[in-house]
Amino acid sequence: MNIPAELRYTKDHEWIRIEGNEATIGITDFAQGELGDIVFIDIGTEGQELASEAVFGTVEAVKTVSDLFMPLSGKVISLNPALADDPAAVNSDPYGKGWMVKVEVSDPAQVEGLLTADQYKALLG
Repeated sequence: MNIPAELRYTKDHEWIRIEGNEATIGITDFAQGELGDIVFIDIGTEGQELASEAVFGTVEAVKTVSDLFMPLSGKVISLNPALADDPAAVNSDPYGKGWMVKVEVSDPAQVEGLLTADQYKALLG
């Protein structure tokens, strides 16, 4: 299982790449594996200010629908347009082409509350 060391993670299986005050967010390799084949992603929160833990969208797989949770408070500034035509990119490249949203982080101190790669590995057991 791929768990890049430079990213941060949540207990809800989202990953976060921090670049300045911008965070790119997606779901982890573990999460996409548990969901199975992803067929649709619904994110209608572009332009919205959301609190940490708020639902920013849903991901639909063949066997289930799961909510996507904001790991950090901030404004959703962009969505990954490629996922509309190719939601399976989350399965094939969850940390690259499968990113979901970019967020302008409103409270950078929240980053310290996110899991490191080692902490995420320990969570998975």
